[in-house]
Amino acid sequence: MRAHVVLHAALGRSNARIAREAGLHVDTVRTWRGRFAEEGLSGLADRWRPGRPPSFTALQAAKVKALACQFPAQTGVPLSRCSCRELAREVVQRGIAPSVSASTVRRWLAQEALKPWQHRSWIFITDPAFGPKATRVLDLYARTWRGEPLGPDEYVISADEKTSIQARCRCHPTLAPGQARAIRVNHTYSRGGALAYLAAYDVHHARVLGRTEPRTGIDPFMNLVTQVMNTEPYASAKRVFWIVDNGSSHRGQKAADRLTKAFPNAIMVHTPVHASWLNQVEIYFSVVQRKVVSPNDFTDLNQVVDRLRAFEECYNATARPFQWKFTTSDLDDLLTRLNRHGADHQQRTAVTLTA
Repeated sequence: MRAHVVLHAALGRSNARIAREAGLHVDTVRTWRGRFAEEGLSGLADRWRPGRPPSFTALQAAKVKALACQFPAQTGVPLSRCSCRELAREVVQRGIAPSVSASTVRRWLAQEALKPWQHRSWIFITDPAFGPKATRVLDLYARTWRGEPLGPDEYVISADEKTSIQARCRCHPTLAPGQARAIRVNHTYSRGGALAYLAAYDVHHARVLGRTEPRTGIDPFMNLVTQVMNTEPYASAKRVFWIVDNGSSHRGQKAADRLTKAFPNAIMVHTPVHASWLNQVEIYFSVVQRKVVSPNDFTDLNQVVDRLRAFEECYNATARPFQWKFTTSDLDDLLTRLNRHGADHQQRTAVTLTA
């Protein structure tokens, strides 16, 4: 930074221009320009200052960050993930530093937002028609279908099932929160059965219509469809688009034909395989999981049913459409990155096999 200030000054530039181009404060530019003029090259060195000198160099910190970016197995450590304490031990064993604490390692990693002790699962795209299928869903969220805008009498429904909602009766009452104490839920419980919660979410009007069934399947799903399609404004709508995933209750062209045969104004649109995250009803189910099901403390299934129905009424009274931000442009960028990643992987595999 100091050298850049001097080089800019050698070109005859003003302090204000140097500060603007180097991203510095004008006082900083003035300081180092003045020291170089008075003391020459030695004026750019650090002056003596009180206090403890740094214990580690920037190079040592960089080596620790590089070590955190490697899989432990690649370095000969029999671990799948490393904690800060384990990284600190490895740093000493490798001779990067004579000693270092776990808190120091954690501080260095926090500067780069590195968390090697965490992991995140993902799945690679396997549906060959992922692009066209995802585009249809995203277009519906943007209120278009095959290039034409949807009319006011056309609706988009996102539907799915939340399976195995249990009624767990705790052996001791749940305690309400108190001073410096969270809600306490007893670990021991007795099972009171399980049910499935089927929900249809109106994407653009934030309205939920749901029902409970003993289990999932074709008939329970069609019961949900019948409930929704016999309710206004969907009963008299020009078209109602049903966005569903590839679950067994509504998979494939047979399910689409079954829906259209029962209700001619209904059109089933499938998300790509392994892409339920494109289905907005999953966001609603996450709300149900956090606000209704957890912690699970119900005496019987009737209480579960009553709670779900009451929550639907409460949710519909205040809900607003989700702010869906993933667009077709984002989809194109995603597919481009994945295609590039797949090409690089194939190239690396070919090189390995050749070697």
